[in-house]
Amino acid sequence: MAGKRNVKVIDKWKQKKWYGVVSPGIFDSKPLCEVVAIEDHQLINRIVKTSLADLGMTGGSQIAMFTSLKFRISDVKGDIANTKLIGHEVTPSFIKPFARRGRSLIHQVIDVKTKDGVEMRLKVIAVSGARVSENTKRNLRALIVKDVLANAGELKFEELVNEILYGRFVSKLYTSL
Repeated sequence: MAGKRNVKVIDKWKQKKWYGVVSPGIFDSKPLCEVVAIEDHQLINRIVKTSLADLGMTGGSQIAMFTSLKFRISDVKGDIANTKLIGHEVTPSFIKPFARRGRSLIHQVIDVKTKDGVEMRLKVIAVSGARVSENTKRNLRALIVKDVLANAGELKFEELVNEILYGRFVSKLYTSL
């Protein structure tokens, strides 16, 4: 019978290091979370999600709890990982109560280019007060596209993100329709 071999087990967890993830300058570089990795380059392109309320950017609105932001880690300096905003979403549980019987939902996807050359895709959902015909929906979509392209084209990326997240962009659209 063969004797026992002495095999040294290396604990991978002890080799890992904690990195703090911070938001971009739009959100005052607030800390988002902490992640773990063995080497810096393993963090690049990792996606982190958080809510607008967790960042403390409520702006006096309840919608901040239902708005989730997605960030992608872009670079690592020391033990701090910097991120870029790649998108946001309002949870369906917030939107569903608006889609009641006797109302119409109008969905539109619009590709825009900001003043500083950043290309974005905006997904707009409009809710009518009463049921409307397909012709009216088509006309409203055309007005929404025209207004979104006009308003987004005159703002820089950071300004547009702030306008969208705090509802000022939507109120401009609402008053123009």
